[in-house]
Amino acid sequence: MSGVDETTKGALCGAPFLILAWAGLAGAAGVSLAAVAAHHVDSPALGTAATMLTLHAAAAVGIISVALRAARPCLWSGIAGVMLAAASLFGGEIAFHTLTGNASFQMLAPIGGTLMIASWVGVAVLALTNAFGKR
Repeated sequence: MSGVDETTKGALCGAPFLILAWAGLAGAAGVSLAAVAAHHVDSPALGTAATMLTLHAAAAVGIISVALRAARPCLWSGIAGVMLAAASLFGGEIAFHTLTGNASFQMLAPIGGTLMIASWVGVAVLALTNAFGKR
């Protein structure tokens, strides 16, 4: 028994392992992009994309660990999902643009970056809510 009330389980609450699988793929993509940046394409942007994917994949794993024990698991899982989506948009657009020269989706990087910032603010708000709020 996870200690989570069955009525609080929704799509994100019932799928922490899907988020973990996504985090694993995002981490693998980040390491792969780092290898491409180090050995094949001299691009600081590609290195940044690799770093953001890897960093946020690891953060999502940590957030899911908290979600499994938190008072509001759906909110924590949602933040992890937003964080992964944001890092995927950011890193994916930079990799696509760098590797193909096609700037058609260039607006996705700033959207992803903004969502990454928002997800970190969400982590802070949820943590403070759990620390000082009603449980």
